[in-house]
Amino acid sequence: MAIEYRITLDDEHDFSYRIELDREYDREVAAQAPKWTRLDHQRCSNCPLSKDDFSHCPAAVDLHRVIEDFQGLPAVKKALVWVRTPEREYTKQVGLDEGLRALLGVIMATSACPVLGRLKPMAQQHLPFASNHEFVLRAVSLYLARQYFNLREGRHADWELRGLVRSFQQLQLVNQAFWQRIHDTCHADSNLKAFLAFFSMASSLTYSLETQLQKIRPLVMSAGEGVEAV
Repeated sequence: MAIEYRITLDDEHDFSYRIELDREYDREVAAQAPKWTRLDHQRCSNCPLSKDDFSHCPAAVDLHRVIEDFQGLPAVKKALVWVRTPEREYTKQVGLDEGLRALLGVIMATSACPVLGRLKPMAQQHLPFASNHEFVLRAVSLYLARQYFNLREGRHADWELRGLVRSFQQLQLVNQAFWQRIHDTCHADSNLKAFLAFFSMASSLTYSLETQLQKIRPLVMSAGEGVEAV
């Protein structure tokens, strides 16, 4: 399975990417990556990887081409973004930062980073240009579906979403370190604004889960309370 992105700025700036959803860490590719992608550069405090097996940060290695392509370009610049997933195609005229947010998010979630890998189920059902409400609804829905299968298969089911909060707290540590990593190589450009938007969406489930749940309540209760499925 793969997701394709094409970002067109003008006649001279057209960028295409193909993201394989099931890919492994490639040591040979990592060896050619820039210094800021090395594992020990602004390493995440919760990174579980061994330097013996990973000389470079898997997510940074996967991202460096995109980071370099858009280095210095203004976030407010308009872009035509075309996305093809295995199920459908999307096209939207957006600010460059919004297009990059979607692209960077799916790359990070499908990297060999075991912490970011918790977002892979969302990447497999990729929804580019998702709003914050859509992000929260999808994250909570996937988590609760997992709890249902845990219950069915004799494991503990976390209906209080405590595990979801803990997972996103771990993602926040990655976000903070990654921000420093990217900040070292980017300066006030579209990459930084795109990362900030991506990190802000993820942080909403850590710091204000109850508030986010109340915002999406009308979406899931619109049929009325107490209505049973037919």
